[in-house]
Amino acid sequence: MAKLAIKPLADRVVIEPAAAEQKTASGIIIPDTAKEKPQQGKVTLKVGDNVIYGKYAGTEFHLDGKDYMIMRESDVIAII
Repeated sequence: MAKLAIKPLADRVVIEPAAAEQKTASGIIIPDTAKEKPQQGKVTLKVGDNVIYGKYAGTEFHLDGKDYMIMRESDVIAII
């Protein structure tokens, strides 16, 4: 992951959310309106760590053509 031009303050972290599922396990295509917000992503402070975070945690933002989230470290539930 490339270095971002954003520095989170205090106890906040920047996360690159995982992509939402495109199909169900049985192959049914999920329309954009029914896709659930992902609850996994990569923390940019320690490249490569995948984490799980709360469903309604964080603030979404767009930078350099990519989507990110910024949230409090306490909203990160686990490293997977």
